[in-house]
Amino acid sequence: MDSKLKTKNSKLVSALLDWFATDARDLPWRRTRDPYAIWVSEIMLQQTQVKTVIPFWERWLRELPDIAAAAHASPDKLHKLWEGLGYYTRVRNLQKAAQVIQQQHGGKFPETFEDVLELPGIGRYTAGAICSIAFNQPKPLLDGNVIRVLTRIFGIAENPKEKETNAKLWELAEDLVGRAVPCPPPRADSITTYRCSHLNQSLMELGALVCTPRNAQCLICPVKKLCVAFKENRVEELPNLGKREAATARQFIAFAVEWDGKFLVRQRPAGVVNAHLWEFPNAETGPRLCEPQQRPKSKAFSDSPAIVLAKLLRVADPRSLKLKPLITVKHSITRYRITLEAFSVSLEKRPGKTDAVWKTRGQMHELAFTSAHKKILSVLAREK
Repeated sequence: MDSKLKTKNSKLVSALLDWFATDARDLPWRRTRDPYAIWVSEIMLQQTQVKTVIPFWERWLRELPDIAAAAHASPDKLHKLWEGLGYYTRVRNLQKAAQVIQQQHGGKFPETFEDVLELPGIGRYTAGAICSIAFNQPKPLLDGNVIRVLTRIFGIAENPKEKETNAKLWELAEDLVGRAVPCPPPRADSITTYRCSHLNQSLMELGALVCTPRNAQCLICPVKKLCVAFKENRVEELPNLGKREAATARQFIAFAVEWDGKFLVRQRPAGVVNAHLWEFPNAETGPRLCEPQQRPKSKAFSDSPAIVLAKLLRVADPRSLKLKPLITVKHSITRYRITLEAFSVSLEKRPGKTDAVWKTRGQMHELAFTSAHKKILSVLAREK
């Protein structure tokens, strides 16, 4: 690294630390140095906005205040606490990691980067975040916010997903956090005690509040004088992430089937999206269904909701099923744009054996549902 870049990086570190000291948000996980609490926040913040995470994090810490509690919690409780955050593999890996800590580290969160990195569900970014934020170690981190900040400040035009470019970004992140280490080491009560922690958080904070993907607030940026993209009017061009994968539309229908005051629900199996969560009986239909009165009397009728439900319930005559439109839910999972049309139906007789179970409204509220199906449950609660 040449002397000019070293000088720039030193100026960056100084400016970022000064800005973070006055402009950082007051977030609940920033009021603690407990590595467990910080770890939980980092896992929750993956693919999820801060404002969404705060109440989930606070509830989690109330219900599972330490590593031992997380390690021994029932799967149902874990999923219920995570309900609404999505990407449920995160919470299952979190518990696996808590169990490893109990078994291999005596219940104490490990303090070395290598040990943290070996925990299930923790990659290089998360290990660096925990070690720097909780233990003030000079470990780099690189997430979407930091990538955006660094590519703009240093004018990196290559795709950050490419191996060489990604390695260059990690090198820059490592140099920056390394320059935050005070020399000589500070006293325990010194304001410089958490410089590595604050430097990494300042990079993420800048990306979240100022150096945003669109409409970046360059005029109030504390490091605009050091930013290549700002000087060259290339902010909107960077980072160069290449072409986004085209979105794919998918359509589903779901059924709130009621009999004797209970509803039919089923638990998703392991190894699929939203594994172990609960849902109402449903099926993928392909093209979105037209309105019943518009549905042609042709082969297309075989895809009607009544036909689909009859197959699910093993009912001989679909015409006996009187369906009522309940709610249409639109949501996204990764690159899929999903439309879910839900119908309600009341049965006079209990249908034959299915892969689902009967639950009362009260019992359903104790279960962890997928986000889309929880909206169906909310409609049923209002209709009670």
